Amino acid sequence: MKLGLALLFLLLSFCATAQKVVLISNVKIFNGKDNSTVTGHVLITDDAITKISTTPIPTNKSAMTTIIDGKGKFLMPGLIDAHVHTMFESIQMAVGLSSEIGYVNIVAAKAAEAQLLRGFTTVRDLGGSSFSLKRSIDEGYVKGPRIFPSGATISQTSGHGDFGHPTDVPKDLDRSLSYLERSGQTIIADGVDQVLIRTREQLRQGASQIKIMAGGGVSSAYDPLDVAQYTEEELSAAVKAAAGWNTYVTVHAYTPTAVQAAIKAGVKCIDHGHLIDEETAKLMAEKGIWWSMQPFQDDQDAAPFPKGSEARKKYLQMVEGTENAYKLAKKYNIKLAFGTDILFDPKLAKRQGAQLAKLAKWFTPFEVLKMATSDNASLLEMSGPRNPYNKKLGVIEEGAYADLILVEGNPLENINLVADPDKNFILIMKNGEVIKNTIK
Repeated sequence: MKLGLALLFLLLSFCATAQKVVLISNVKIFNGKDNSTVTGHVLITDDAITKISTTPIPTNKSAMTTIIDGKGKFLMPGLIDAHVHTMFESIQMAVGLSSEIGYVNIVAAKAAEAQLLRGFTTVRDLGGSSFSLKRSIDEGYVKGPRIFPSGATISQTSGHGDFGHPTDVPKDLDRSLSYLERSGQTIIADGVDQVLIRTREQLRQGASQIKIMAGGGVSSAYDPLDVAQYTEEELSAAVKAAAGWNTYVTVHAYTPTAVQAAIKAGVKCIDHGHLIDEETAKLMAEKGIWWSMQPFQDDQDAAPFPKGSEARKKYLQMVEGTENAYKLAKKYNIKLAFGTDILFDPKLAKRQGAQLAKLAKWFTPFEVLKMATSDNASLLEMSGPRNPYNKKLGVIEEGAYADLILVEGNPLENINLVADPDKNFILIMKNGEVIKNTIK
């Protein structure tokens, strides 16, 4: 009896510690970097790619190996979205801004799983209290993409992150924080000292980068699109605090004035920037600034602002710059990232891949795929030691995370395949775990 129990204990211990091995055979491999594919096989051990070969890979007969026949289909790295708001992506604005944080987290968890099933295995979250959701995903309680969190967006009074009531001014300087601030969704900071405190608080909680509102916004109530927000001293304070933690600041900004002020203060990434001019584009190229942009257009995916409203007017002004912005990015070879910035719209959230496919208006399919895989991964690497993950992302190479998508068809020939992940993504893997498998 004792011997039987001992053997059972040993067997259970072995099963708990045995490596998980998966072999994906017979696939056309797009590595995320090169404009070509290689027919071959990919061996995965636990969460990482351990071997890639154009010849068959023998498996260890003593190990438990799952073999997936790719049947000659297209294998690519998992997609990366460089601008999401996981907490607010799939919840109506009025609900998201007025609900208890526990409810918001539950809605966000469901939305994160949907993101993963669309093939987005990693995201950079640029505003919202996503720390708990990130932890739950990393620990396996919830399925979703890896999250590079910014924590609360940091905004001046009257800035793009000011969701206060019109009657909240003049402000009581001894006021208590609003619920949105206390729950870590956004925070108001005026003056160098407050900016330093709020930046350090996000770093303390585990922010991989810091998000500052440096210019006017479309959906915000108090700031026209043309305004620049924060002084150089305030922006520099956030930059220095982040640099002390060996990471960087990205800013929300659209106009030349706001973008140039941010760059002068030491900011390393601009999010949006749709209205910049040629002088500003040259400056971004010279300084090696990352440009995280969205293909905003006045189409079926336009934000549903009421006709004639100030937000609608600002939206139209912003999208008028999209065409020129992408032309400038290409002309000056600026380091370009892809992001969606979907907010408060569960229907639009489902079109995350369709947003990526829209880049075909300005880029080749290869350039689009590279942007959403290895290029976006390079942007994430700017977090340095604040990067919460220790293996390479956005590529299919030995030692990288096994984040993979098997596609029905070839996106290098037809980028629109990524617009319908339900139909065309027949295998999705994150961390070596099969999330979806509909291979016939």
